[in-house]
Amino acid sequence: MKTDRLNKILRQFAHQHILVVGDVMLDHFIWGRVVRISPEAPVPVVEVQRESFFPGGAANVARNLRALTGNVTVFGSIGKDGAGEQLGELLREEGVGIDSLVVDVDRPTTVKTRVVAQHQQIVRFDKEQTQPLSPALQQQLLGNFQTQLPAGAAVIFEDYGKGVLTQPVLNTMHRTSQRAGKITTADPNAKHLLRYAGLTAITPNRAEAFAAAGLTNPPALDDVLDDAPLLKCGAKLLRQWRPENLLITLGEHGMCLFRSGQKPHHIPTVAQEVFDVSGAGDTAIATLTLALAAGARPVEAAEIANHAAGIVVGKVGTATCTPDELRASFARHQRR
Repeated sequence: MKTDRLNKILRQFAHQHILVVGDVMLDHFIWGRVVRISPEAPVPVVEVQRESFFPGGAANVARNLRALTGNVTVFGSIGKDGAGEQLGELLREEGVGIDSLVVDVDRPTTVKTRVVAQHQQIVRFDKEQTQPLSPALQQQLLGNFQTQLPAGAAVIFEDYGKGVLTQPVLNTMHRTSQRAGKITTADPNAKHLLRYAGLTAITPNRAEAFAAAGLTNPPALDDVLDDAPLLKCGAKLLRQWRPENLLITLGEHGMCLFRSGQKPHHIPTVAQEVFDVSGAGDTAIATLTLALAAGARPVEAAEIANHAAGIVVGKVGTATCTPDELRASFARHQRR
């Protein structure tokens, strides 16, 4: 992509208001170093040096949008607890609209705790409950969505399988969004497969795509466009989900964009180093959606999302990227 075209798209980011619907959570990182193996069990002993907290899940999608200077409102559920208060404060500090979050007094805020030593994640433990929201909370969430929708340019459905997105909620929000002429995108969950139909874009990773298609996921080939199982999977999901754009993220192999009536388009990875893949999918869907809302063509939006994902996997922890980092990444690869 030429620099002038990239800058034109990036300049439009600040004028877009994106609505993010899904499972918000608090990411808790415990940073330290391994000092020895425990005498009690064959496990490492980590000497804790510091702790940090970041918005996670759908809240990390919102955080990524704000880092790219987009405006964002998040819809989801938090518990009536300290973690929920902390998550709300973190989002408020980053300029994310949180008035549409609902409070569920019957379950805790989802918290994912990761222990990281020498830049490697050693273990993760989750505090969560995953039952659907009560009918009353679903109605409250839908009411909040109806109020905010007119101001939005696009809607992202971010499903982590924690109970916010049910089929009726998804159907109602998507139908309302389509009638209002909004861009709609989704990041599906392999363990909580919802029926998507007619969205602007869907961004599963390889495992999620094969699970949704009901196909066995064999080892990936280096030559993506010769990967017959992947091409079959993409073709099946185009028929099954009927999206305008299906962008399957492939880790070290980049991304592959599928569209009906067109040949698959492979976008090789631009990641220089991979320290942590946590949240890379959040970055990809945030950037893709924001770029589409800003007027990018699908291939352009996918290319920008690929660069954004390549940037965040080079950082440790749940990370974001900025427009300046995107410009630098494109410039670096154009010089090669």
